[in-house]
Amino acid sequence: MELRHLRYFVAVAEELSFTRAADRLHIGQPPLSQQVQALEEEIGAILFDRSRRSIRLTEAGRIFLEDAYRVLAMAASAAETARRVEKGEVGQLKIGFIKSTAFTPIFPKIINTYRTRYPNVKLVMQEMSTMRQLAALEDYSLDLAFIRPMDTDIPSHLVMTTLQNHRLSVLMPDHHRLADVDPLSIDDLRNEDFVMFPRDEGTTLNLAIYRLCAEAGFTPRVTMEAREVATITGLVAARCGIAILPDLFQSLGIKGVLFRPIDTPAMVTQLALASRAAESGTIPQAFFDIARELVAQQDSAKPVSA
Repeated sequence: MELRHLRYFVAVAEELSFTRAADRLHIGQPPLSQQVQALEEEIGAILFDRSRRSIRLTEAGRIFLEDAYRVLAMAASAAETARRVEKGEVGQLKIGFIKSTAFTPIFPKIINTYRTRYPNVKLVMQEMSTMRQLAALEDYSLDLAFIRPMDTDIPSHLVMTTLQNHRLSVLMPDHHRLADVDPLSIDDLRNEDFVMFPRDEGTTLNLAIYRLCAEAGFTPRVTMEAREVATITGLVAARCGIAILPDLFQSLGIKGVLFRPIDTPAMVTQLALASRAAESGTIPQAFFDIARELVAQQDSAKPVSA
């Protein structure tokens, strides 16, 4: 049974005339009669009482008409849903984000703009490290990832757009011996105790710190580890060591600590949005396009240097 057979039957049932139904459907009357008869044979029930002057629905035809309406409505709804999904207007979007994302102005702008434009898409969001997000994109448990692609190879089948750049700074207790050193270098940290994220956390920040220290000829002496930025900051305030973090964390405003920049171009980190390259025309692509749009607005609003 095909949907067109149901449409033919409904037209005849509403018109109670094969001739008028054929005109409405823009087909010949004999083919229409043949299709309805074939439908009756297929389902094993007579749907119309036919006479030379008129036709009317049988009891089976009346009940079948109610079901035919429901089936055609469901088919139309399914088609509309598919079209809306294709346009990115409805469905579900699984998004990962690193700890620092929530401290950036661009993040809430992207989320709020997307929710406004696509209110029927459910956002499922999860905080994850960069390395874990990359793995989640690979196994399709994430659609989009807010990451810091530092010191890690990004698979070629992923696409990425930079949202913001942030400088890495040294977080130190106030009145630290290096507080007035300007400029500060990585080599100045050679004899310091470090507070860092655990190695199993999967953060690319650790990879960058170890690389920078290795380039300066030493290995960081990690004396304490913590999974939360607020905890790391508190440990630094308690004089348990220093830490290297993106300078955007200054917004935490924890007393007893100082942020000091390091004088090297390598101390710049990107916040980026990543997705699978084959997602064009889908829900993730709509989100990706909004992110790029807001980044362009953000860049155009920056003051031009003289």
